[in-house]
Order: sequence, then structure tokens, then C-alpha cells
Amino acid sequence: MSKEFAFTIKSICFDENYHPSNNTRITTNFANLARGASRQENLRNTLQMINNRFNSLAHWDNPNADRYALELEIISVDIDVEGKGETFPTIEILKTNILDRKTNKRIDGIVGNNFSSYVRDYDFSVLLLEHNKDQATFSTPENYGELHGKIFQSFVNSETYSNNFNKAPVICLSVSTTKTYHRTANQHPILGVEYEQDAYSLTDEYFAKMGLEVRYFMPANSVAPLAFYFRGDLLNDYTDLELISTISTMESFQKIYRPEIYNANSPAGKCYQPSLKHQDYSLTRIVYDREERSQLAVKQGKFTEEQFIKRYQNILDQWAANYAVV
Repeated sequence: MSKEFAFTIKSICFDENYHPSNNTRITTNFANLARGASRQENLRNTLQMINNRFNSLAHWDNPNADRYALELEIISVDIDVEGKGETFPTIEILKTNILDRKTNKRIDGIVGNNFSSYVRDYDFSVLLLEHNKDQATFSTPENYGELHGKIFQSFVNSETYSNNFNKAPVICLSVSTTKTYHRTANQHPILGVEYEQDAYSLTDEYFAKMGLEVRYFMPANSVAPLAFYFRGDLLNDYTDLELISTISTMESFQKIYRPEIYNANSPAGKCYQPSLKHQDYSLTRIVYDREERSQLAVKQGKFTEEQFIKRYQNILDQWAANYAVV
């Protein structure tokens, strides 16, 4: 048996008054939106986009398209490797909460949605780049993603998780620009039309090591499919409103982060390959610095290498070797 690491969580509201804390991941998309002269307008417009999209999807008994509003919490997860009370910030995810203005009820949404991780920054922006430097063909290092995947599963299986969240996480990301997606005949009333691909992307394989399956759906009035990473049964484990909370939140973020794909002026066809070089798209009014985020990911990954990977190398190696995936 492998000794379990201790996890602690903290939450902060993501609203128009949000200010990134000093110890937040500087590469997180939330921090990027909440900096600069346009920060409050950015946040206000982002939240309005999310609410508008939610109400367009939850249209029943909602004649004025204003019945619901989403409240978002950024959940930060810290890990204590040695059991001495000294923690390292590990994961940031997003929790949705649904406010029903008609009944004045607050309904739990889904935890997960966006996903940020220090170790993932290290894996993709440091380890993978160094492994492929001056190599003729691309490859991944031995046991690539294993440590990160086991840390994530350890957190989801922990008492800390079960004491705070009722359902397994769902993470919703952009589809890959390296793969081609094919529309199927399968259609879900909320998630929309399902797409499939012939081979998993590097991100799909990485998330599989986190114990997550993936399916791709393009909701009604969307222009590109989203990738949904989940445990269990995506179509039956969650209510319509829970699924809508994830779609509306993450599609809105993707319109900001990747407008070439998610704010394109025409929808994906039966055979679809996403591209960030696509020119027929519209920009949102929200300022987002994609280049800055990429540069900071390398800096954040190197910080993780020094302060987490190298510092706890022996403990992490032994723990990962003995950790039994459930």
C-alpha cells in the first residue's frame, strides 16, 4: 500500500470583483482575464456570455431567457506530500452553481469544467519539450503523465473530495487541432451531436491516465464540438441543468481563448479538423493574451520542477510505483 497524500481545498468566487490571489497559478485563464485595464469589463462580459448561453440552452419555462444565472467558484487544491503541513498548489478546477430566479433556489452544478495543474505545466512545457529537443520524430517520455494522473485520481478518491462534492468531475476542453472529427448520427438533447475520431490526441491520452474517458459533442447553435472528460456515464449521471452549466461556461471561455475554432462564422461540418489558422471568425469584446499564457506555462513548469518534482523526487517515485489505481 502507498501512503496517501493529504489534500486541502480553497475556493474563491469568480465574479467581476475577482482578483487573482498571490499564490494562484499565474498561467490560469482566470488570472489572465482578470489583469490589466480591462479586467472588470472582461469579467463582467464573460459572466454575461455564460448566463446568456445557459438561458438559451435551458429554454423551457424560460420565455424571457433570463431565468437562470451561474455563480462560479475557483477551487484550488493543495497537496501535502510529507505529512508535515507544508503544501504545494496542485490543481485548479471550476465549480458551477445555478441560481434559479423563478424559484429562488441555488442548485449545485458540476465540479471540474476548466482544468489547470502545475504538474501538467511541467509535463507539457518542460519535460515533453526537453525530451523532444533535437529529435527527428516526436515521442513521449517513459511513464509520461503517470504521476500527474495518479495524483489526480488520488484527489478524486479522497475524503477531501467526497466531503465537498457529490459527483465525479467533468472537464470540458477544446478539441485537438491535430485530429479530424467525424459527425455521428447520435444526438443528445442537451450535449447535442456527437463526433468521433480515429485516434486519441496527446491530451486525450494524458487525461486517460487521470482515469477519465472522453466523448465529443457539439451542442445546439455551437460551431465546434467540445471534448468532455468524465468518469462513469456522462449522459446519465448528470442532470440537464448540470450539463448546461458546463457547456455554457466552457464554450464561453473557449470563444475567448480559441475564437478561430469556437467563434467561427460557420459551424463544423460532417468531417471537421479544428485549426487556429482559420481566418473566418469573430472576436469577442474580451481581452485575452494567449501568447502570454504560453510563455508563463514554461515558467510555471520550471517552478514545479524545482519546488515539487526534484524536491520530493524519491517520495513521489515510490508513491507512484505503489499507488493502486481504482
